[in-house]
Amino acid sequence: MSAGQNPPVRRLADWDDARLDALAAEHDTPLYVLDLDRVRANYRRFAAAFPDANVHYAAKANTVRPALRTLAEEGAGVECASAGELQRAFDAGFDGQRVHYTAVNPPAADLDRAVELAVDHPALTITVGAEDTLDRLAERGYDGRVCLRVNPGVGAGHHEKVRTGADAKFGVPDDRAAALLGAAADRFDVVGVHAHAGSGISGDDLSAHRELVARMGDLARDAPVDLEFVDVGGGFGVPYAPDEPPLDLDAVADATRSALGAVDADLVVEPGRYLVADAGVLLTRVNTVKETPETTVVGVDAGMTALARPAMYDATHQVRRVEAAGDAADAGDAPVVEATVAGPICESADTFGEHALPAPERGDLLAVGNAGAYGYEMANHYNSRPRPASVVVDGDRSAVARRRETVADVVAVEREVTWA
Repeated sequence: MSAGQNPPVRRLADWDDARLDALAAEHDTPLYVLDLDRVRANYRRFAAAFPDANVHYAAKANTVRPALRTLAEEGAGVECASAGELQRAFDAGFDGQRVHYTAVNPPAADLDRAVELAVDHPALTITVGAEDTLDRLAERGYDGRVCLRVNPGVGAGHHEKVRTGADAKFGVPDDRAAALLGAAADRFDVVGVHAHAGSGISGDDLSAHRELVARMGDLARDAPVDLEFVDVGGGFGVPYAPDEPPLDLDAVADATRSALGAVDADLVVEPGRYLVADAGVLLTRVNTVKETPETTVVGVDAGMTALARPAMYDATHQVRRVEAAGDAADAGDAPVVEATVAGPICESADTFGEHALPAPERGDLLAVGNAGAYGYEMANHYNSRPRPASVVVDGDRSAVARRRETVADVVAVEREVTWA
């Protein structure tokens, strides 16, 4: 895909209605659709803006295997937040040299699995955010590659719940980092330092990002050990509102390099949503239209169990009607109404917000934009609802990457309990 075909943001209107309508007809709804070619294009644009950095995809944004494999084939590294994500990364073809395990208060089972995987993949890097975690690794006989996560006291992001850089939960205080690096070097191969400001960082947050990077540069220069890399995290945002401009990626890259300064170590950056958000949509079908004095309620078959971000973060996701074949010619004649798009979950938070839609009718297909990041990954079984299917497309090809769950899947973990 050429630069001219690779705009910095893909809007919901850019998706082909006929293709989406056909996918919904074939696979039913709710349905996640992820365009692998767009993932590929986003990665190439990002890597071009950071030519002197190692780009590690933040797997938590979307772990569907074809996306992970696509990024591995493009040469990306990967940042994993759990043992499950580690397993997915290796299954998708990443080698240990390109895998960072960045755990937060890791459960014992996660550390056990990470240490086991490091036996077969000794180039794996384990990032720790507490001195206690170093002790736990040593107790497991681990003496391999370690990166120290630092809390620089600087946070940013689209919502208070994702601003990690100043939250005590994440990393060791920066005024204790240098001493801990020196102490850790007696037991491990200390290879890097890491910090992360938050998630969904926009141009308005650039000063916070710059300050975080500057502090990491200072730490790297003062570190008592030689470092392979300085990891300044990710959190690079995308525009969710239709009139919101895209992130000026070149400006972010320039600010990052300038703030870091001269260090004898590689730069690592960890984009997540930037690579996958606009590569995905969620398709959902209208099942109920209810006129009320306050609004027109448009009931759909996807809700906060399929896409949690609106309920959890008050996040904006654009919604539009997908025109079925043969209906496009009449689409402009339909009156537009302000409607509340609501899911089937028994919570008032279970809506996708207010949207202007052509007069809605039962059976209409709606597309929810920017659903490629933190969509399926945060899907859940609340109200005992099965999770939706995921389809990936690549050019003219399409395939089911995750089958649709059934109620039988939801209840499969249940066990009969009898008392003697």
